[in-house]
Formats: sequence, C-alpha cells, structure tokens
Amino acid sequence: MSRIFLPLVTGLIGTAILVGLGTWQMQRLDWKEGVLAEIDSRIGGAPAPLPATGDPAEHRYQPVQLSGTLGSDELYVLVSQKQVGAGYRVISPFVTEDGRRILVDRGFIPVAERGTTRDGGEKDITGNLHWPDDRTSATPENDVSGNTWFARDVGQMAEQLETEPLLVIARNMSPADPGVTPLPVDTSGIPNDHLQYAITWFSLAVVWLIGTIALVWRLRQTKEG
Repeated sequence: MSRIFLPLVTGLIGTAILVGLGTWQMQRLDWKEGVLAEIDSRIGGAPAPLPATGDPAEHRYQPVQLSGTLGSDELYVLVSQKQVGAGYRVISPFVTEDGRRILVDRGFIPVAERGTTRDGGEKDITGNLHWPDDRTSATPENDVSGNTWFARDVGQMAEQLETEPLLVIARNMSPADPGVTPLPVDTSGIPNDHLQYAITWFSLAVVWLIGTIALVWRLRQTKEG
C-alpha cells in the first residue's frame, strides 16, 4: 500500500493543480470578454467633439466627429492585410474648423498605390481617438527619411507633420477618400487566448490523471505478481 500511496497522492494533487489552472483561465476568459464588450461599446458610441487635451487612459477609443481640411502630406506605415497582401496605412495632417492640427489615419492602400496622388481638402470625418501599441521588441526603427514607418508612433509622427500628438482612426469620411480602405478601430487585435490556455490545462489534467491511474495499476500488478 505504501508503494501506491505516494504516486496516487502526487497524481491527484497534480491533477487538482492543473484543473485549478484551467478553471482560473476560464475565469480570466469571462473577465476578458467583459473588457472587450466594454471596449466595443465605447468604440461604437455616439461621436463627441475632440477633447481639449487627449489622455490615453481616458480617451482611448473615444468616438469623435471632425470637420475641417485634410492635408496632402502623407506618412506610410507598412502593414499587411489578409487576402490583399502588403500595403500601407496612410497618415495625414488634419486641420479642424477651430484651427487645431491633428493626425488622421485614413486607412489602407496597396504597395503599388503609394505614389498615387490622393485628394485632401474639406472633409467630415467620423472615427476614434487611439494611441496604437504597434511596437514590439522586434519592430525596426522607423525610416523617417525614406518615409516608411513600421509603427504608428504618435509623438514622432506628430513631430514630423507638425501636429498635436492626437491620432484619429477614420471610420467614415465624406467626401470619400478614393482608393483608401478605412481600417477602423476594433477589438480584433486585442489578444484573448484564455480559452486555448484553459483547454491546454484541462487536457494536461486528463493526461496526468490517466498517467497516475496507469502507474498505480502497474504498481498493483507488480505487487500482486
């Protein structure tokens, strides 16, 4: 009995720990889905005027409505779209009716369209304030002189285009921006892997329990033999 007791207890404790980790991930999943639902609700809310001072903690995803003049200057952020391939996000300056100069992410163009002339002029824009977190440890530094950007570094872009460090991601633009596909803010880029983690922990718990049962059975067979 002593030969069986320790492996059995160890196996049951290990199984309980793995089940506990899986349960914790399911709790995290519920929490994350609540956070994403709150963000979705904020993104799709009623547009508001541009805040006097943008605060990333307070105003991230805030819907805004702008009227003013879209500038012709463009910064190109290298991105990739599924089923389309490589291209650029186009960032331009925008001067509001009350004279504020901010950044607008107009949307996506294919690589071949980089040299195409796009109209600026008077525009009404509905979109969302955002402070993107594009940069990782593997992201190259922006090629400012060559106008190829690898991350939407709002401060650096604002300095380059002489605007406030405020970025609006366009959702709708009137008149429309020909050749530019809007890439509005959504929650698809926010990771939510808790279900996969939970499945992994529960699967390991099953494997651990089966291994424990097999070991105890072998020990009993050896003892009886």
